[in-house]
Amino acid sequence: MSAALPLFGHADAERSFVEAFGQARLHHAWLIEGPEGIGKARLATRLAVYLLGGRGVNSASVDFTADDPVWRAFSAGSHPDTQYVKRELNDKGKLTQDISVDQIRSLTQFFTKKPALGGWRVGIIDAIDETNRNGANALLKTLEEPPPKSVLFLINHGRLPILPTIRSRCRVLRLAALSDEDCQKALDAAGAPAAAARLAQGRPGRGMRLSTQTALAASDAARSLLRALPNIPDKLALPALSAAAVDDAALEAFQTEIFDWLAERAETNPAAARLWLKQARLAGDTERLNMDTAQVASKLVAGLYELAQAV
Repeated sequence: MSAALPLFGHADAERSFVEAFGQARLHHAWLIEGPEGIGKARLATRLAVYLLGGRGVNSASVDFTADDPVWRAFSAGSHPDTQYVKRELNDKGKLTQDISVDQIRSLTQFFTKKPALGGWRVGIIDAIDETNRNGANALLKTLEEPPPKSVLFLINHGRLPILPTIRSRCRVLRLAALSDEDCQKALDAAGAPAAAARLAQGRPGRGMRLSTQTALAASDAARSLLRALPNIPDKLALPALSAAAVDDAALEAFQTEIFDWLAERAETNPAAARLWLKQARLAGDTERLNMDTAQVASKLVAGLYELAQAV
């Protein structure tokens, strides 16, 4: 029987954890960091299930089968010795801006209890850079005085700096984007359309997220604009704006195409470098200022017009 949650890439990181466990020198907190969409949460989940006793494919492997009782309980959210913390939905059905201090306090309270099944207690924060400052501070006591038989996995996308006092108390596993081969395997296993690989760039999670019809249409629209430079006709600009503003996935795909195009030219083209920096700041401002997709798309296209004038 095949593994229920196969890992693509990151074998060295997984091996580091398994070796530490086997040698009885397991650290209490593991910071798993790297770009979004490369499988950090998948790795944390595999390690959590392994630590809780999940086995199946073979006794020395982290892989486990779909009928493994630990995996079934974990995936159903019913395992009594695990707690998975991530952003929740607000009253409007949208993700909250960050992980709240109350969520972190619930996790720290979870770690004060003895394991219900007599083994380990495992927590996952997905992600620590999405946790507000009060929540991060509330986590410190657990990191400074870890209870016995407990392990905490902190996922870090690197969007925002995390507290040095948190980083210093963790063992760090730094993950990189996947090779083209591993990325394609991950996308194939997930049943992603062929076009997903184009936008994934070593991040299968992003490839899956941007493989919707709206995102692929926005990607094509951005490519048409870029091919038309330095002369962008209205007949391309207006439909491109509409395509990019349909939803968040469409905007991300549109933005990705423009970012990548600028990045390729930034080293030899000062105007492209300046625009790349400007668009990078825009990406950071989008969530902070609660800008809608139409506003961001219009600024992206306006930037291309500025670049055309500088050519």
